[in-house]
Amino acid sequence: MSTASAAPDTPLLEARHVSKAHGATRALRGASVALGAGEILAVTGPSGSGKSTLLHCLAGIVRPDAGEVHYRGERVDRLPEHRLSELRRTGFGVVFQFGQLIPELTALDNVGLPLLLAGRGRGEARAAAGEWLERFGVLGQGELRPGEMSGGQAQRVALARALVTSPAVVFADEPTGALDSLAGEQVMTALVRTAREAGTAVVLITHDARVAAYADREVALHDGTVVSRDAAVAL
Repeated sequence: MSTASAAPDTPLLEARHVSKAHGATRALRGASVALGAGEILAVTGPSGSGKSTLLHCLAGIVRPDAGEVHYRGERVDRLPEHRLSELRRTGFGVVFQFGQLIPELTALDNVGLPLLLAGRGRGEARAAAGEWLERFGVLGQGELRPGEMSGGQAQRVALARALVTSPAVVFADEPTGALDSLAGEQVMTALVRTAREAGTAVVLITHDARVAAYADREVALHDGTVVSRDAAVAL
């Protein structure tokens, strides 16, 4: 186990003084955070503190109103839309609280979809999807649709889909929020183990201290501002 209490010297991904408003609501107020290659970072804070908005800015899903987002030396917030789409397909993977799997597709086809969108053949995509489902312990559910799986199984399928393109960063927004304690623990254990094996960095959004404890480092948000950078223990 290791601990870290400071931002990495050479960030893979970094938000610098980022601000973002949703109408009259200021979700972020000059938030700054950095992520190192292969690092698991927990972003914590109460509901409404700006956690998900920060993730969306870091992932290029929304553009900040002010400030900068850098990925490998490139300004994410200034990229044209086609480059952002390419980055989200290849360099980034995203997992949401409810997984957001496509209900009509099997687990194998859900996981293989990002590869199909990248131009890979169906057979190749399904083979790679099977490998990732096996890593997450749900290969036996490969031909099931989301509605036929438990919440924990579906969330592990969602994690496999986020990692199938071998991204440098996975963004996980409350990935255990819809699960019971046991399923949440299984999902987090699988995510951390697999991210370590693949050398993938993770931005983990959570309000749960038990989930944050899986990270190498924790930053806390309050009213859209980073208020602390406390060490967290990696399990």
